[in-house]
Amino acid sequence: MKAKTLTVLITACAAMPAFAGDLDLSLTNHSARAQVNAMDSRSPINVGAGYTYHTGSRNIFNLDFHAQGRTALGNLPATAGLGVRGLYFNDNGVKGGGIGIGGFTTVNIPQVPGLSVGGAIHYAPNVLSFDAANHIWDFDGRVSYRVIRNGEVYAGYRYVSYEPEHGDNRVLDNGLMAGMKLYF
Repeated sequence: MKAKTLTVLITACAAMPAFAGDLDLSLTNHSARAQVNAMDSRSPINVGAGYTYHTGSRNIFNLDFHAQGRTALGNLPATAGLGVRGLYFNDNGVKGGGIGIGGFTTVNIPQVPGLSVGGAIHYAPNVLSFDAANHIWDFDGRVSYRVIRNGEVYAGYRYVSYEPEHGDNRVLDNGLMAGMKLYF
């Protein structure tokens, strides 16, 4: 099963750069994630799709749609977006999903060219969640360094969880992550 999932992930990632603004690949100790965004940071919209495989037969899919623009936080140049993230998961046969409302930001640090700090947060309340999920949280934060004009490396933290109808919060993915982002 791992070989089949990995083959699908690699094939999908190989085909995506033909229409992508960027391709984001990251790893935690227990998961691998690929995200492709169809627009670059100069576009007024951001559309993307992602897939996370977590060991133990856990799969998380997402579709994103955000309005985005350049702004400043204090005197620091930034790109920010507001919108929705559709999430669907299969956690060992337990399926659920939701429409998370939230956004993202990336803040550039002018004193250190190439360095940026960013993150994203989306929340799907009960009214926007379905199947096994009552609430879904999706968060990540990262520190990035642009190594070349069209590529950066980063380290950060990712957390994705849902609250089932009966029971305590269930974590789908969390941990320190490392990755790279390629711009096309």
